[in-house]
Amino acid sequence: MRKLSSIFILAMTILLVFAWASMALADGVPATAVVNERVFNDCPTSILTVNNMYPYISIMDVKNACGAGWANRHNWRFSDDGATNKLFANEDGMRFSATMTISGAGEGEAGIGISPWWSQDVDGVFNVRTTDGEIACFGGRLPFYTFTGNDGVTYTKGNPIFLEITYLPNGLNELNQGTIEYRLEYMGSNYSSGPLEMGEGNPDEDPPHGVWGILNEATAGGNMQFFLGDGPDDADMTVEWDGIFFEDLGGPVPTEETSFGSVKALFR
Repeated sequence: MRKLSSIFILAMTILLVFAWASMALADGVPATAVVNERVFNDCPTSILTVNNMYPYISIMDVKNACGAGWANRHNWRFSDDGATNKLFANEDGMRFSATMTISGAGEGEAGIGISPWWSQDVDGVFNVRTTDGEIACFGGRLPFYTFTGNDGVTYTKGNPIFLEITYLPNGLNELNQGTIEYRLEYMGSNYSSGPLEMGEGNPDEDPPHGVWGILNEATAGGNMQFFLGDGPDDADMTVEWDGIFFEDLGGPVPTEETSFGSVKALFR
């Protein structure tokens, strides 16, 4: 009886571990998005037009007596209520994507990204820049990758480009770190960074933020930055994100798989 009880207790423990590993997002899949206007606001007189029809979002900014300002920045973030950013936990595996188009006489950059708790509206971007066509991923907790440098891909305004980020928390430890994969489709070709390790966060900030992943209180969504010093005085820049998609990929997974049969074998 004692032997069977020990097997049962250990088996239940392992089942609970696997149940935890496959848990969905604690607060559910985001239902909509919120647009945060003028994160940078070097031209407060610019004419801003926002169309939030999630899963379609467009933001247009037009210069208007901007003077020598540097940039206006706006973003959208996944949200549960359409008013506040949804905050993601370190263990929240996810995949999200959109088909993005940048247009207008002005110049700037835009993309999607996952931003860390200390910079929820700016850092951590999968970025497309119009001035030179560079496509690169950087900032915050995101591992650096350049599609322009590694794959020779550059962007031209007016063309749609599909961007996707996949975050897997894995084991959230040094031997099985969280990973990010960036993927894009452009002009009929597909490109991927492959899974890139997140590296260790600041251990002095755990708790409450965790390590080896995106860290607690991250945000995710899209961003645009309008370069006010480029293009004509009345230049405009429009960014559209179409077909915005979000998939819940569950929580951390054990480093090694264990079957109930292997558990019973321990007691033979």
